[in-house]
Amino acid sequence: MTTTDTQPNTRIRRLSDRQVTDRDALDAVLDEAVIAHVAAATPAGPLVIPMAFARDGDSLLVHCSTGAGLALRSAGSESRLAVSVAILDGLVYADTLYDSSMNYRSAVVYGVPVVLEEHEKEGALDVITAKLMPGRSAEVPTSTRRELAATQVLRIPISDFAMKARAGDPSAGDDGDASIWTGVLPLTRTWGEPRRSSVLDPGIAVAESVAVRAARAAGGGA
Repeated sequence: MTTTDTQPNTRIRRLSDRQVTDRDALDAVLDEAVIAHVAAATPAGPLVIPMAFARDGDSLLVHCSTGAGLALRSAGSESRLAVSVAILDGLVYADTLYDSSMNYRSAVVYGVPVVLEEHEKEGALDVITAKLMPGRSAEVPTSTRRELAATQVLRIPISDFAMKARAGDPSAGDDGDASIWTGVLPLTRTWGEPRRSSVLDPGIAVAESVAVRAARAAGGGA
């Protein structure tokens, strides 16, 4: 899937050479990002809500409360939502503040949301859980009807997207100052040591899903 001229909001105008149209690159960013900001134009004004999410093939599954879901749907049944994610990979130190930058991967996905039916929710929540907390679903009881009733899941097809990325060193100008340090400070995301709950029995070992997750780099796809 690539962007097209029929969707003006998917064309990058500023630094257009950084636009990425490769679908595999988009999937990699969506799988690594942990939080998505979901935006809608509602009758009450612009609305942006940070939410847990996961990619499920050619769709995004967005976890929200019934209240947040109703607020997003107030934009209209055929209105598209915008789902934004961004990953910071490093700070770029140039010899001027103007030329300093960041290495990043960012994407905005556009699509009309579909509210999942009751019988679809549990499977969708398992997909989201598998991204954020792999293996956890097998360690805890299944969700109750009451819990599912208080939860809403939106499926947003990846209809169109705009992706932009920067990587590499600072731009080298002809009049650069070689006496000023320039380069890149990479950002590495890792999980810390698990902290036990204050109500946990002393003899309970760290859950396998937690131990496995703690040993991996942060991010859904890492």
